[in-house]
Amino acid sequence: MESIVSWLNDLLWGPVMIYGILVVGLLFTILTKFVQVRRIKDMFVLMFTGEKSDAGVSSFQALSIALSGRVGTGNIVGTATAIAFGGPGAVFWMWITAFIGASTAYVESTLAQIYKEKKNGLYRGGPAFYIEKGTGQRWFGVVFAIAAILAVAILMPGVQSNAISSAVNNAFGIEPWITGLVVVGILAFIILGGVKRIANAAQIIVPFMAVLYMLVAIVVIFMNISEVPAVFSLIIRSAFNVDATFGGMIGAAIAWGVKRAVYSNEAGQGTGPHAAAAAEVSHPVKQGLVQSASIYIDTLLVCSATALMILFMGTYNTNVGSDQGALIAENIPGATYTEFTQLAVNAAFPALNNFGSMFVAIALFFFAFTTIMAYYYIAETNVAYLFTGKTEGVFTFALKIVLILSTFYGAVRTSDLAWSFGDLGLGLMVWINVIAILILMKPALLALKDYEQQKAQGLDPQFDPEKLGIKNADFWVERKNELASIKNNGPLKNASKQAQDKEIVKK
Repeated sequence: MESIVSWLNDLLWGPVMIYGILVVGLLFTILTKFVQVRRIKDMFVLMFTGEKSDAGVSSFQALSIALSGRVGTGNIVGTATAIAFGGPGAVFWMWITAFIGASTAYVESTLAQIYKEKKNGLYRGGPAFYIEKGTGQRWFGVVFAIAAILAVAILMPGVQSNAISSAVNNAFGIEPWITGLVVVGILAFIILGGVKRIANAAQIIVPFMAVLYMLVAIVVIFMNISEVPAVFSLIIRSAFNVDATFGGMIGAAIAWGVKRAVYSNEAGQGTGPHAAAAAEVSHPVKQGLVQSASIYIDTLLVCSATALMILFMGTYNTNVGSDQGALIAENIPGATYTEFTQLAVNAAFPALNNFGSMFVAIALFFFAFTTIMAYYYIAETNVAYLFTGKTEGVFTFALKIVLILSTFYGAVRTSDLAWSFGDLGLGLMVWINVIAILILMKPALLALKDYEQQKAQGLDPQFDPEKLGIKNADFWVERKNELASIKNNGPLKNASKQAQDKEIVKK
């Protein structure tokens, strides 16, 4: 099994994927005229505006759902893996991937909003939806939906639950199967409550744990403030093949930096658009920009916090390319990448016995747990795309059972196999989604131009796909018609525009 999974991963994550995802991000960066820089103020303002409705969630809730998927094991164990097999230089390539990946996140999330639909009283959208509506080829959307369900319901939850059980076992000595039962018990309670319960849990857990984790990292950084120039110098030198210890590792640094950045921030992966489509906004670009901000939060903040703690404290070993490669650095003999972050925090606070192991275990529990919640939401959305009526209900219930079982199985299996399965699932989704957004990027670019023109006129941007020549954006056409009807004939004829828009949202 391991050899088959390894072969498939080599196929999916070859040079075409590694360098291709960078080229795609750079292309979108150029075509959007560096939207991730020009509109950075809008990104952070918009995430706190907008209201939830009966059909959708607020921009902040949608961001929280997306971040719950992004901020997970990849930020702690994934970053450690990048350093273990790509050297410190991998951190630089994670930053580069995040910066240009923010434009990719904008494109895919805006497309999700443009082509979203209301089904069973809830907003649904994502790659399967925009692939079918944008290309007119349902089979293409079906292929993504199947790949997504396979990835997020079966292959990828094990990475998260395995990280939880390993960290808890290391910190508290609790057997993995016990941790697994606790995780799936809480998970079952939340996912049985549906999308709204997931959104409510995510908007509380994710910001709290992210801020707490960052505070600990900031304390560690200030405790070692004199080492900041040396650490950043090590990262840059290693990234460009000029470091004495890590020279010759530039290929591994790029490969692991890109792979782990994509795993962590999910730009181009096709997972973020599912949450983006659920947001209640007046223009698709608004949520596209919010989702771009989530890339910065995930990689430039949380992943960087992990990397800097590990590098400051020197709690890492590095093998060239994989655990079978030649050992380049051995600072903590016998330790594996799953322990790097815990050992770093332990070393930073030696007077607090085992504080690092316990703190990171708790952080991993919440980060990884909310990621599994996000996986369920993504899988459920794709089930909703594939099926209708009673059939949808049956498959949705089956999905809950499958995800719970795969989560428990991941908690008790080996970490290397868990990560291999996770990489396999991720690779399947990235290939399909990146091809799709390259084909469909035009509506996202037209929407951005329209948004910026309305902003320049001092307006709150409203989306009209017919004016832009965008076809099959049925939800927005209906919204425009309903808004016009209420303004002309409805009871709110003389009401404020804000009240009119709220009436549309309510309906």
